Amino acid sequence: MKALARRMVAIDRRIIFLLIAVAVLIPLLRPFGLPIKVSPEVKAVYDHMEGLPERSVFLLSFDFDPSSKPELEPQAVALLRHAFRKNLRVIVMTHWLTGTGLADDVVSTVAAETGKQRGTDYVFLGWAPGGYALIISMGQDLYKAFPSDYRKIPTKDMPVLEGVRSLRDVHYLVSLAAGGSGIEMWYVFGKDKYRFEMAGGATGVIAPGLYPFLRSGQINGLIGGLQGAAEYETLIGRSGTAIAGMDAQSATHGVIILLVILCNVFYFALRGDPGRPR
Repeated sequence: MKALARRMVAIDRRIIFLLIAVAVLIPLLRPFGLPIKVSPEVKAVYDHMEGLPERSVFLLSFDFDPSSKPELEPQAVALLRHAFRKNLRVIVMTHWLTGTGLADDVVSTVAAETGKQRGTDYVFLGWAPGGYALIISMGQDLYKAFPSDYRKIPTKDMPVLEGVRSLRDVHYLVSLAAGGSGIEMWYVFGKDKYRFEMAGGATGVIAPGLYPFLRSGQINGLIGGLQGAAEYETLIGRSGTAIAGMDAQSATHGVIILLVILCNVFYFALRGDPGRPR
């Protein structure tokens, strides 16, 4: 036992780095599909989406940029897959100029995957300056706020926007936020004025600060971080990068816990041994 302990305590640290790398990579390439417990706040978003009739108007606001992509892109993909499966009319926009290309790529990819057509089933409005003033403008006249979409196509006669004049005609809105230009702004200047229902998705670090909005009923659901995205993927029955990421996280934690236990076992096995590595 002591001979084994001496060898293990003196092990090359690069082997430990390799173990961690393997623990991360294998689940990403071949997810285990570990059980995911769905929280009530994520289930509330799913249930509301499920209850929307076909051709209802769903607005998804990409209020983040590539720095928050690992957590929020899986949320966006899961929500878009659900919306397209429900045959909702999808409006996508962003308040973050640096997230414009990312948002267009995500919605285009998911639409192509589900056979949906730009202008008929969805529209990506892109970015426009103004922040809260833009929301107010959209609440008064959507076509003045966005006379054309991201690809400079006039929005006025798009089939996807038929009957939509302003935010009052939006049936459900979800803001995926990595900062202040997101859920709080949409509530204060949007929902509170124009009376549409909304929910939020957020990075793990800011999600706890949004629970007062959830508990007070100002938003009806909240998807928090990669965990929340994995929960939503579970609900729609479609595994994606979030479930793979949670598998990788669990595997990595398991390896670290095992290494900590072994280190303590070897420490006590060599206690008092004069040949113990220093």
